[in-house]
Amino acid sequence: MNLEIVERDFSVLAPLASVNATEADGWKDESRGEAPIAGSVSSDDSLLDAYSRAVTSVVGTVSPAVVNIEVHQVSGRTRSGEPRERRGGGSGFVFTPDGLILTNSHVVHDASRIEVTLADGRRMPASAIGDDPASDLAVIRVDEPGLTVAALGDSQRLRVGQLVVAIGNPYGFQSTVTAGVVSALGRSLRSYSGRLIDDVIQTDAALNPGNSGGPLVDSAGRVVGVNTATILPAQGICFAIGINTAKFVASRLLRDGRIRRSYIGVSAQTVPVHRRVVRFYDLPNESGALVISVEENSPAKRAGLRDGDIIVALEGKPVAGVDDLHRLLTDVRVGASCSLITLRRTEKMELRIVPEEAAN
Repeated sequence: MNLEIVERDFSVLAPLASVNATEADGWKDESRGEAPIAGSVSSDDSLLDAYSRAVTSVVGTVSPAVVNIEVHQVSGRTRSGEPRERRGGGSGFVFTPDGLILTNSHVVHDASRIEVTLADGRRMPASAIGDDPASDLAVIRVDEPGLTVAALGDSQRLRVGQLVVAIGNPYGFQSTVTAGVVSALGRSLRSYSGRLIDDVIQTDAALNPGNSGGPLVDSAGRVVGVNTATILPAQGICFAIGINTAKFVASRLLRDGRIRRSYIGVSAQTVPVHRRVVRFYDLPNESGALVISVEENSPAKRAGLRDGDIIVALEGKPVAGVDDLHRLLTDVRVGASCSLITLRRTEKMELRIVPEEAAN
């Protein structure tokens, strides 16, 4: 009877012994400089450290390519007849080693003189290659080879909640940094020309005055957007132009100095297409451009396009989203009848549309 009681007592104490052994192992690990097993506080600390490391790594990688842009504009004349200059500025970033810089159109538009200050403090004149008020993007150049460049990413792969870092060089203060997350995708923002910019990135990474034109960067150090605007009455609502749009606009500005656009008269955003529909019609992409609204007396209205239609192809070329639609409308011949493939609910339709030239 006593032996049985002793055995039961040992069976009760066995888990306690294992716990004590675990605690001892924890102290032993700590004595070797390793972190002991701990609760949620240490876990939060490790996550915070990972967040800090991600942000500091991004800043160290991209900030050498971020520049300050000072703009001089002629604003009337003085009483003596001398031209009166007005100063402004913003940020930008180098995207080719031979000195091409991407920034906002509203930063350099109508500039009579542009000066750039590099991250290392060097100051030099810059010339305008071209600007596009409709997308609020511009390309300028400095005559300085071998510059540090920022790597360009893919804004199509962004996800809501993803970590992003906004970097600027306002007023010559190097590497002004704010961090946050992607708050929303597919937003529309009215540009300074009055045209709606579609597929804009919304983020809570605050934009300080002078940060316009700076890069929005993901945790891998790749530029995914060009910071463009903030809503002043609101807190934490900032916008950036997707880098995929910026790549296309920059290539056209380098080639032609301006963007010649076709116009069909719709407001749209990128949306996924149901997989069953994709497989049934053998579509090349799993996304398209959802028509949010159609303007009256527009080519789209005359073609029979409706709200809720999803554009998946234009003139035989696939449309995976708004960026593709913008690119194709730029290349499509103005005044020529084009084939427009859309999905209306689950029905695939072909419409004929005649794009018009958009006023810049």
